[in-house]
Amino acid sequence: MSEAEALLSELSDAVVAGNVQKARKLAERLVNEGVAASLALDKMMEAMRVVDKKYERKEYFTVDVAAASTAMREAFKVLEPNLDVETADTGSKVVIGSLKGNIQGLGKDIVAAALRSAGFHVIDLGVNVSPEAFVDSAVREQARVMAVSVSVNETVPYLKHLVSLLRGKKMSSTVKTVIGGRAVSEETCIEYGIDAYAKDAWDCVKKVRDLLNQ
Repeated sequence: MSEAEALLSELSDAVVAGNVQKARKLAERLVNEGVAASLALDKMMEAMRVVDKKYERKEYFTVDVAAASTAMREAFKVLEPNLDVETADTGSKVVIGSLKGNIQGLGKDIVAAALRSAGFHVIDLGVNVSPEAFVDSAVREQARVMAVSVSVNETVPYLKHLVSLLRGKKMSSTVKTVIGGRAVSEETCIEYGIDAYAKDAWDCVKKVRDLLNQ
């Protein structure tokens, strides 16, 4: 195992353990060693999937998940300025936010950073965003894509209202929608009439490009 691989493994372990200081220091070391920030980010996302599984098995509690999220967020602050994604060469605007009822913004923050790194103009609405606020922002900013994060199962039905608002304003053909998060899937797109599903930040960049090229 190379030194870089060892550091990436340590970073993953630090996130799973919720060790904030260690995660940040390891992120700094990786950047200083010239390891691609995207690799470190992928490793941390894998770590959060481990945390999710531990929570599902009741091995972790809410406080453990919060600690892991904090560790990832602090490491992400170090990595974000060093993200290197192919430039999109476009001024197209993307409105992004966590849907109403979703108060966890870490995944959304990562996607927003990846989109910015790809050259998109990102309008971040934050968390707990109502369908009305999404659509109003898309109208005001003349955005071409709405990226919606959904991590809470009970809030998925709000997507129906979101799509209904777009159709009511006759915007469904000009403003495309992409969803992501643990509570949604490709099947959700079919059920609610969403244009695309992204499994992670890098997939979201690809899906946004695809939607803009349609």
